[in-house]
Amino acid sequence: MTTILAPLVAGANYARLLHLLVGWIFAGVILMIYPGTYRKGLGEILTNAVSLDVVLLALVALIPAARRAEGVQARLLLVPDREEDIGVEPSGTWADRRRTAGWLIGRVVLGSTVGFVTVFGLTPVFDLLTGPRALRYLPLVPVLALGYGWLVVWAGRLQLAMAIRLLGPSPADRLAEAELRAERLLERNRLARELHDSIGHALTVTVLQAGAAREIGDPAFAAKALEVIEETGRQAMEDLERTLVLLRETPAGGTSAGRTSGSGAATEQPGIDQLPALFDTARAAGCPVEASIEVPAGALPGVLSRESYRIVQEGVTNALKYAPGQPVDVQVAVREGQLELRCANRLVAAPGRAGAGRKGGKGLRGIRERAVLLGGAASAGPAGSPGPAAEGGGEWVLDVRLPLRLGS
Repeated sequence: MTTILAPLVAGANYARLLHLLVGWIFAGVILMIYPGTYRKGLGEILTNAVSLDVVLLALVALIPAARRAEGVQARLLLVPDREEDIGVEPSGTWADRRRTAGWLIGRVVLGSTVGFVTVFGLTPVFDLLTGPRALRYLPLVPVLALGYGWLVVWAGRLQLAMAIRLLGPSPADRLAEAELRAERLLERNRLARELHDSIGHALTVTVLQAGAAREIGDPAFAAKALEVIEETGRQAMEDLERTLVLLRETPAGGTSAGRTSGSGAATEQPGIDQLPALFDTARAAGCPVEASIEVPAGALPGVLSRESYRIVQEGVTNALKYAPGQPVDVQVAVREGQLELRCANRLVAAPGRAGAGRKGGKGLRGIRERAVLLGGAASAGPAGSPGPAAEGGGEWVLDVRLPLRLGS
């Protein structure tokens, strides 16, 4: 019983009934003006009225704002589960106008049907219940009320389904929305990589410096370690501020590089020209770095320079984390239209520490994602024979190749 009666007392049904009756009123007004009902047969009335209604509604649908007005009204009165299922954008294409015309005609037809049932059905019922035999027909009142109530429920649901189908986003709109969601997801992933690379590097250097200062116990070394920790922490805070600026920005804010924060401070992202400072930080953390950078000035696009810095930073951070104190060889060069990045360090003697610990890391996964997005490829793993690697020989090599131009 609850299943039968519950929909009849829902407020959404009465809002939908109002929406239906608006369409019926439109048809009734047109009918009264033309062709009228005086001395005309039902067939002639319906033929002329329906033809005129269709023409007028089709003309109204040509107005771009008509789709927006209908969408707003449908959202308010049809009460969809999700408002975004019914669009409120003006017509932008002829397909939108055709769908709007179909909606207007269908709305008037359905509303007129419910309106005529309401008037021509309730009037005889009223006459019976007020006539001399009213008591005989009184038991039919609940049945008739229930039937009319469910007519309104089903008509309202049908009207809502029509609105979602004809006023909802078109396939092109849905595709654009999906592309926007994908773009936002890529942006969030990029920001996550930014935080992982910059903050992860800073924390690794800080932990190594603090541990070394405690073990050595030399005041001069401790002072130098604190200086490196301070500089690394300051750089990490700048990276964090830059990332927060990107998170707060709107799509109209411009490109992701060269922005300023609310205080006016520059938030330039690091590029390949800042690699020497990164290597100095690693050396201060006790990791010898031999670097060779053969990149002509201005040869790299901004995005490639920025992403290359992050890739090398992650490679050096991995070396600090998994092979502390071991020499690191970094080579950056432009050859045959490609940027080649190579970061190699000696494998440590502890079994599995340098190899297995890096295969599924977020940093290496982020490097591969960056390389793929830039049209290149990345590989990482141990190089050399398994025997020497287990004894402390062999190398862990990160090798990345990026085209200077997409499609090359």
